[in-house]
Amino acid sequence: MTQRARGRRRDGPRYYPRRKVCSFCVDKVAYIDYKDVNRIRRYISDRARIEPRRKTGTCAKHQRGLALALKRARHLAMLPFTGEHIYVMGGVPEYTH
Repeated sequence: MTQRARGRRRDGPRYYPRRKVCSFCVDKVAYIDYKDVNRIRRYISDRARIEPRRKTGTCAKHQRGLALALKRARHLAMLPFTGEHIYVMGGVPEYTH
């Protein structure tokens, strides 16, 4: 079986995914604040699950801090625990400080 028979082309350019950069490292964030809901709500899915590192691009150190901040914000009802809460509330709440 040749390369063309398997559906791949040899002469075309290859796709290399761009390496994701940790936004917390770029901004030199030492501590991820759980009260900064506008920033940390980007890291939860539409079903209110914490997004994985491979999807968000955060480094391991900041992913651990982010998970802790998200859990603290959930405990204080700043963020939803489940996707059902998002449905009832009509989206993730906007908090301004």
